[in-house]
Parts: sequence; structure tokens; C-alpha cells
Amino acid sequence: MSTPPSSPGSGPTGGAAVRIGALVPLSRPGWVEAGRHLLAGLESAVHDVNATGGISGRPLELVVRDTAADPERAAAAVEELAQLGVAALAGEYHSVVARAAAARADAVGLPFLCSSAVLDALTEQPTPWVARLCPAQSHGWRIYADFLRGAGHPHIAVAAQSSVYWAAGTRILRDRLAPHGGTVTELDVSDLSPAAVCDRLAGTRATALLVLTGQPEPAVSIVRAVRRDRRLAGVMIGAPAGQPEFAEWAGLLGEDGAAVPFLRYLPERLTALGARVDAALRERLAEAPSFVAFEGYDTVTVLADVLRSHGTDRASTAEAWPRVAVEGTRGPIRFSRTPGIGVWQWAWPPVQVVDRDPAEPGRFRVLHRG
Repeated sequence: MSTPPSSPGSGPTGGAAVRIGALVPLSRPGWVEAGRHLLAGLESAVHDVNATGGISGRPLELVVRDTAADPERAAAAVEELAQLGVAALAGEYHSVVARAAAARADAVGLPFLCSSAVLDALTEQPTPWVARLCPAQSHGWRIYADFLRGAGHPHIAVAAQSSVYWAAGTRILRDRLAPHGGTVTELDVSDLSPAAVCDRLAGTRATALLVLTGQPEPAVSIVRAVRRDRRLAGVMIGAPAGQPEFAEWAGLLGEDGAAVPFLRYLPERLTALGARVDAALRERLAEAPSFVAFEGYDTVTVLADVLRSHGTDRASTAEAWPRVAVEGTRGPIRFSRTPGIGVWQWAWPPVQVVDRDPAEPGRFRVLHRG
């Protein structure tokens, strides 16, 4: 699947297209709605790049591959895209998939700008080939833990699936809360039904339950069960990974999906570019864009700037990460080396803790800023 270049009067003047490979979850068990928003952002930015002359007069083109949340499929796509001659790689939402893609990109020498996968250990070793736009999980989830403590929830439970991503998140929360006397009780949803989660939760002193699972299931069933259990009327439900950001959540849960705080990587106000992109994305998606769509747009904006300034040679692109200075939709983007993280990192994108307003579930409330 490829996204053809746009052809306005002020667009590229000719020459072979400069191709960027795009990894996106577009089918189950991938988070399809997040993938759709990520792709919309990538495509919108490609359109804008081509409307302003492309890459030194050459059109920019996306070569899209569906990862379907499968690490092996993503690694194979990286190999294929490298052989097709793409100048760089963009995208991916799922952390475990992005980790597999980053490993292959590093092995074959293909620059990879990861849009949305937050796992700190995106690579086993430091690499010059990979950079990341979204904040590391340790940064965002510490902010979420601070929100929990400030909101009076030092004792929490997590209903979690087995995954390196969910395990890392649980560890971050525990490490952040424990010095202040907080506790984290783990409930393994692979062994517990939603009703059993409620029974176990009722026997703890937790005042908040975090849903660390895939969307829509089992997340939706767990939220419904907790909302309907009178024993748990005072328990707050949270979803730091961002499930309530998307319209599917509100559509499936209605009022039950409101007042579920989550992490969102948006500023209080978008930049002037961001405001224009917001309007374009609303038209493209026929709904309000998520922060993931802005991550996609910023990814292509950065890569286009690098390719224009440093050429399309892969090694030159990788060498350019520390020299990036780009105005994105959410603020100025620069990359640096961050302790404990082996990739070039934007440190940091803006971070908010947000929920859907119970009085108007289509509206978001900002509860905390990092």
C-alpha cells in the first residue's frame, strides 16, 4: 500500500519519488483505531510536504505496511522496505512491535523515526539509527503516578495482561508510589474474569483500578463490571495507556467510559501549525484527531526536514538526528541522548492526564500536566 504524492501547482517539479516506509497497525489484533489516526497524520504531512515542493523537487511517497500488532510481521516489513530502497522508516504504535522493528532497522542500517511506541527499552543497545518522538514510558507513567498520588490514590490495583509493556508500566508505578507509602496490587486478567477482578479488587484497600489491557477487550468488559459492582462505587478507574482517547471507547461504553483518566501527549495549546493540521485532520478523519494523529504528522515533518537538509542517504539521515530543530504541531522538536534510553529521544513532548467529562463524554478535561 502506497500513498501517492499530491500534485498541486506548487508541488514537486519532477524526479523519482523519495519513499518513506510506514509501519501502522491496520488490522486486528492491532489497535486499528490508533493505526487509522497514525496513518492519517502521516498522510496529511506527506500531502503538505509535496504541496511545498517535496524533497528538493522530488515527491515524497509513503509505502505503508500493516503490522497487525505482530512483531515478526513488523520485522519482515522492515526487511522488505529496506530492499525496496526507502530512505527512512516511520510510525508504529505498539511498543513490542516497534521494538522488533527497531532491532531490524538497526541491523540493516535503516533510519527509523518511531512515532508512538513508548517502551523505554526500544532497543537492547544504544543505536544511531533510531529516534523517537513520543515520551518514554518511564517519563509519562511517572507523571501519571504523581497524578494518582495527588488525587488521593496511593493504593492502586492493576488489571493487567501479560506483556513486557504492561509489566514495565506496573513497575514504574510501584517505584514511584512506594517511597510515599503507596502500594500496587496486581490482578492477572489471563486468570480472572471481569467478575473475578471485581471480587479480588473488593478485598484490597485500593481506591483506583488501572486497566492495563488491550482495547476493546478485555478492557471494556472490565470497566463495565466495575461500574456495575456496588462494592466498588468509590473506586476510580484509570487507563494510562490512552484507551479512552478514541471514539470507539466512548461508543462502546457511553457514560461508563467517562471519568477514566489517561495519558495524552498534547500541549495546552497547539502551535500555529498544529491548529492548521487539526482542521485538516478533522476533515480527513471525520472526527476529532487524537494525539496519535499529531505524532504521525510530526514524524513526517521531521523526516522531510532531515531529507531536505541532509539528503536521502541513509547514513546521513541517521547522523542528522542530533541536529534536528523542527517546529512541530505540539512544539519545537529536538533529539538528545537520554540516560537509560538507547535511541535519540525528543525529551520531552508535552504530557497531560485527561479524562472524558461525565457531563459530556465527548469533551475532555485536563486533570494534570507533566
